[in-house]
Amino acid sequence: MNRTIKIHIAGQQYVLRSDADEAYVQSLADSVNQRIDALKGSRLVATQSDIVLAALKLADELHRSQAARSQLRSQALLRIDRLLTQLSVQAVPAAEAPSQSSRAARTTRPAGVSRGRSRASTALAD
Repeated sequence: MNRTIKIHIAGQQYVLRSDADEAYVQSLADSVNQRIDALKGSRLVATQSDIVLAALKLADELHRSQAARSQLRSQALLRIDRLLTQLSVQAVPAAEAPSQSSRAARTTRPAGVSRGRSRASTALAD
């Protein structure tokens, strides 16, 4: 449900339509205003340059955060892959521990699969 939200940025009122929570949108505006205030210093009014620099700083932070998140995700996936590899390596010796006769029992073919061509390959050949 879109609602009308009034915010102030750099002394200018903006009327927005958003389905986001009003308090959240206001917190975003407050964040932008804090950036602008830090750039304008003791001046009473922010210049267009202050606003543009604040926008660039916010865009830079967003870009760096996204890059850091992507790097952390890649590192996590790499660690998960290593752990899965270690688990599969540890599982293989445990599976090879049974005697030769039980190994032969594990290599029996499923029902309906004969030596040579399987039912699927026979059906495809027909």
